Amino acid sequence: MNSSDKFRGRILTISGLSARTDCAPVLLSPEISLISRPLMSGLKLWMLAAVLGLGFAGLTSPGVFKPADFARTARRFPRHIVWGYPMMLIATAWFLFYVKQENVADFAQWKSLLYALFTCVGVGACCFLQDYLAVRGLAVLLLLGAKLVVDTARPVESDWRLVLVTWAYLWVVTGIWLTISPWRLRDWITWATA
Repeated sequence: MNSSDKFRGRILTISGLSARTDCAPVLLSPEISLISRPLMSGLKLWMLAAVLGLGFAGLTSPGVFKPADFARTARRFPRHIVWGYPMMLIATAWFLFYVKQENVADFAQWKSLLYALFTCVGVGACCFLQDYLAVRGLAVLLLLGAKLVVDTARPVESDWRLVLVTWAYLWVVTGIWLTISPWRLRDWITWATA
């Protein structure tokens, strides 16, 4: 008898509910969830994929019909203050929502301080970091969007979920890169629209 056989078949009891430890769906069941639930637990992966696909098509389709106007608008985006304020404020509100959903006991006593700190960071970025504000807002939205995609795809059993998860991890890398050096987006747009 090897060590894995010793633990197979044992019963795990959490708050009066019993479940077999070798059964993976137990970890995802709503009664004894050991893995955090996604932001929108009713959101299906196919819905998210459709919204992301339509959103991407909607953002890029003007480039097909009016490429010169699209290129001119895209080149102005990185330093566009009018786009920067709402993107940064939406990202701040979304991040504060995730902080509110967090239920780690270690942070419970610090939650009000964290709300104030992150609100000041988001609003302060709008006031004091106006250079490339739209890029900074986009970077934070990419990171938060990636969390939403990965949380939505986690309980899905299909291998097709890896398409969206891979896309989400590319968003994470891009978001980190744009946070560190926001002028890179300006360079990418200039290269792509040359």
